[in-house]
Amino acid sequence: MNLQQRIDLLQKLEQYFEANDSEWQDVKTRASVQNAWFIPQFIDKAVQNIRTCYLGANKLKQWAAHYHLDDHIGGKNVGLVMAGNIPLVGFHDFLSVFISGHRQTIKLSSKDDVLLKHIVAKMTEWEPAVKDRVSFAELLKGCDAYIATGSNNSARYFEQYFSKYPNIIRRNRSSVAVLDGKETTGQLEKLADDIHLYFGLGCRNVTLIYVPRDYDFVPLLTAFHRYLFFADHHKYKNNYDYQLSLALLNNIYYMTNEATLLIERDAIFSAIAQLHYSYYDDPATVINALKENPDVQCIIGNDGIPFGAAQEPGLMDYADGVDTMEFLLSL
Repeated sequence: MNLQQRIDLLQKLEQYFEANDSEWQDVKTRASVQNAWFIPQFIDKAVQNIRTCYLGANKLKQWAAHYHLDDHIGGKNVGLVMAGNIPLVGFHDFLSVFISGHRQTIKLSSKDDVLLKHIVAKMTEWEPAVKDRVSFAELLKGCDAYIATGSNNSARYFEQYFSKYPNIIRRNRSSVAVLDGKETTGQLEKLADDIHLYFGLGCRNVTLIYVPRDYDFVPLLTAFHRYLFFADHHKYKNNYDYQLSLALLNNIYYMTNEATLLIERDAIFSAIAQLHYSYYDDPATVINALKENPDVQCIIGNDGIPFGAAQEPGLMDYADGVDTMEFLLSL
């Protein structure tokens, strides 16, 4: 396949997502049954974001043109280790290798091994040449380069296993919002999405907010009401009850709308069902410090990524700020 054929095939995939026929619906249902965190509306949200942010014809052509891709790029076999925290979280890596022309061998997470396998199967059905470009494996051996995403703990193993090869190794990250107290109701509702989409399990989910010292939390907690249904989700409710019990036992001050706990703690990583908050005196000082923090994936707010856009990265918004395409073209 040349570059234009690869782009055309991705356009067909976009149309397949949009058509949402019974076969694709059945696949999404299987993924939801297999992983209780992948509720149908969050799978649909992930697919919608892939359609609108990645698969537009003009977006793909501009992306390819930016790197001066041509029909002769490629030839290496890139091993991908994908995470499984949110639906199709590794799709951008798959897309990057595919559009570059390299071959890829993918190790999927057991938490998310339904959706991408079906996508690749459909693409192979439309274009048999895909079979020689994309494969799946439980163990990645004999690859020319590796892109691995996981926890800080698994990253240590990745560094050991893949150190002899060109690699990108990603670790735990999370996202932060800086508020000024003047946010509109609409902005707070969009921030609620940045916090709650995918149950807050993504690295682009906001887990810590910085607020001025006189901040009124009532409008924010009210904006969270759109996610009160989380209290009916058994896995989430178990986490909420556990974190609430810890707060009560340790006499920790908290606020809640019965589905999300707010705890004052200047820590980027928070437990499921819990949002940290911290006060600031000077927003510029906070933002500058966050920009230097290697654990921060995104900064949301009026001086950063717009509210509601945390989970809508574009093709050029690379995880951890490492340009995946530049890496692939350097092989």
